[in-house]
Amino acid sequence: MFRLTPLVRNLIIINVVVFLAQNLLSNLNITEYLSLWSVNSPYFKPYQFFTYMFAHGSLTHIFFNMLAFASFAPVLESYWGDKKFLTFYLATGIGAGVIYAVVNLLLGTTDGGIMLGASGALYGILMAFGMVFPNLEIMLLFPPIPIKAKYMVFIMGFITYALDRSGTVAHLAHFGGAFVAFIIISIWRSQGKDRGW
Repeated sequence: MFRLTPLVRNLIIINVVVFLAQNLLSNLNITEYLSLWSVNSPYFKPYQFFTYMFAHGSLTHIFFNMLAFASFAPVLESYWGDKKFLTFYLATGIGAGVIYAVVNLLLGTTDGGIMLGASGALYGILMAFGMVFPNLEIMLLFPPIPIKAKYMVFIMGFITYALDRSGTVAHLAHFGGAFVAFIIISIWRSQGKDRGW
């Protein structure tokens, strides 16, 4: 049983409500409005750097994102407090979207596809967890073995990459979220502010 902290619970509720709206009100094209389009697309709007992380593409997509979020985020919210955790969560999610968009722009990728989901912010959470609690042992579900948090981030990243047969997973956003998290935690540590506000 998960012990959800208040902010984590509210973020999960927001994600679920948005997902239900995407599917129950599909005639309103909610997914297209919330998703992050290529900056070269006529459908791109700057607000999408924020909204894309609350929309999801399928039941499996939202289920596994929220499962991982419920597993790791409450510990960080308890450790940092809700304001610092929310700042971190939004910064990693937005940062992941910006990195994804900028790299695709520099590479000239103009496939017109969209990106959506909380995975960028989630990989930020995983990176933070591994940095803040590096030696905390976590029991994996498959296989059921204990692993230190500092290794978990790399294993989960590798598994996500290895299992993606569709080519639709935005691995660059995952890296972006983890990279932004690494920068933020490093700055907080250098300032002696890696605890709550």
